[in-house]
Amino acid sequence: MTSFKQSVTKLFDLTFFKFILVGIINTLVGTGIMLFLYNIAGFGYWQSSAASYIVGSFLSFFLNKYFTFRVQQWSAYMVFAFVFTIAVSYLLAYGIAKPVVYHVLSNHSQKFRDNTAMLAGMCLFTGLNYLGQRFVAFRKKATKM
Repeated sequence: MTSFKQSVTKLFDLTFFKFILVGIINTLVGTGIMLFLYNIAGFGYWQSSAASYIVGSFLSFFLNKYFTFRVQQWSAYMVFAFVFTIAVSYLLAYGIAKPVVYHVLSNHSQKFRDNTAMLAGMCLFTGLNYLGQRFVAFRKKATKM
């Protein structure tokens, strides 16, 4: 049981809360872009959500690299892992959110379902992205004893 408690404590340490703070900043920027493009500029579901994540990803990379995970070195692996994590998290989150929301809210308008699916996708993306960034893209190398 102690191992489980240590794992949970490690997962929800200060890094997690810094990630959430960066996520709030990204959410404000990304949601503004996504909802503007979908509701005002007339872009579709995938174009609006993708554009917001492209812009937010640049911001996220630098804030999480230096502020959240305090990683100073650069590597091609890190950049690739970050991009891969964003892409997989995005495709999974939004690919799951849309059909589920469309099924649950089948009696509502397409605009309402799309907006709800985008918000649900944001929530799924956040969880998947945190795990990927923490344990893949910005993982700390184990120190030798």
